[in-house]
Amino acid sequence: MTTAGPDRRKVRHEAKRAEILAQAWLLAHRDGLAAISLRDLADSVGLRQPSLYVYFESKLNLYDAMFADGYRQLLTFVAERSYGGDPRRALARFLGDLVQFSSDDIVRHQMLFQRTIPGFEPSAETFALALEFYEVARQMLAAAGVTDQRSIDIFSALANGLAHQQVANEPGGRRWVRLAGRVTEMFLADIDQRRRTSPARKGSRRL
Repeated sequence: MTTAGPDRRKVRHEAKRAEILAQAWLLAHRDGLAAISLRDLADSVGLRQPSLYVYFESKLNLYDAMFADGYRQLLTFVAERSYGGDPRRALARFLGDLVQFSSDDIVRHQMLFQRTIPGFEPSAETFALALEFYEVARQMLAAAGVTDQRSIDIFSALANGLAHQQVANEPGGRRWVRLAGRVTEMFLADIDQRRRTSPARKGSRRL
């Protein structure tokens, strides 16, 4: 018996879709995310503008694909790094890497972490990738002893704050990347202090 080969039409379709997506990122870097011109995009890939809708149902659908592509890049970026050893030091490295990821590509940072495009909301299927990354971060925090939701939210705010500062003031640099270790120490010190001084730790009686 012989196995059926790949559907050539589907392969060509996916290859063209990937080409369009790559060109969309280039135009976003040139003109800004919200200013991507579908006419310019079609011209850049040798299509007429109406033909784009064979690959993307709408401009918002294109943004949805870019959002998904950005999170796949982030998941790959994190997966390629080592976070072994002491969990708290690993968390500091993780935070620094996240800030560096944003610094490396401002447009991608805007796509994933800022509401740059009016009216755009990622689809449920695409947002699942963001939740997959959230789970990676949650596990990193849990390994370092951080499990309550408020502390997780604070860490998220710290990560975004460092990234926004880096992107706004020194894109491509490392000024705020280098603060990740100190910020993580402060964050964990606060958690340790709260645990030491909490009523439960003092042996307070419960009714």
